[in-house]
Amino acid sequence: MPRWLLPERLEILWPALEEPDTTVYAGGTDVLVKLRAGSKSPRQLICLERIPELQGIEDRVDGVLIKAGTTHARIAADPLIQARFPILVQALNVLGSPPIRNMGTIGGNICSASPAGDSLPPLYVLEAEVELCSRTAARRLPIRDFIQGPGQTALGPGEILIGVWISKNQRFSRQYYEKVGQRKALAIAIVSLAALLDLDSEGLVADIRLAWGSVGPTVVTAPAVEAGLRGRPLTLAALQKAAAEARRAVAPIDDVRATAEYRREVAGNLLHRLSLLAENGRRP
Repeated sequence: MPRWLLPERLEILWPALEEPDTTVYAGGTDVLVKLRAGSKSPRQLICLERIPELQGIEDRVDGVLIKAGTTHARIAADPLIQARFPILVQALNVLGSPPIRNMGTIGGNICSASPAGDSLPPLYVLEAEVELCSRTAARRLPIRDFIQGPGQTALGPGEILIGVWISKNQRFSRQYYEKVGQRKALAIAIVSLAALLDLDSEGLVADIRLAWGSVGPTVVTAPAVEAGLRGRPLTLAALQKAAAEARRAVAPIDDVRATAEYRREVAGNLLHRLSLLAENGRRP
């Protein structure tokens, strides 16, 4: 059995992190499942849920800071997040089940670095940054640089994720997230799409950001697709062309949930939903 620690202050955490074969977690919805399955067996487990510096949402001058130990349910219910980043609320509201959303944390979803992580495509299009901290230093880097592959991150020795920063200067009037799964609830994404959209007074795409989940080793962005839609109306012809470009941009795999061919087709098809989103900003 591993040794279990529940530090209540960061000063207690730092020396514990120096012990070999140590795993940290907060909600445990990912780590504890792996322990039960026998795919993970560390000598020491550190639960971060009692450390106050890792809890809450702060409205700062330079952005909104969501602390790593904040649960999905708390984030989705927060008025500031609902007002400024509805795309993140949309994603978290379809993550797992109510018990998972009440236990799982944003930091855990990020550090698991799953290509199917529901929070990741929204955080990519919002150009979020993660804040990392060790006993002696702190640093920030874009989330797209932090996540390096399935289960792989840029966390260094002795570092933890403190929180995620999102700029309040989001000029996009329409925010949209959708995932396709094998069922309506408790579904792992087969494909997901996050989109930020802004239209000018003539209904042309002034700016757009797109990110797909579950179609590559990390979240997939496609600057060529975005560039092809800017300055154009969201007509069927424009979206069909963009969908074809998106299918070339993604790099899905076959697994037990779907074939690569199906994922590629759905990744393109989801773009057609943006035509409905453009109509008075309503969700499809």
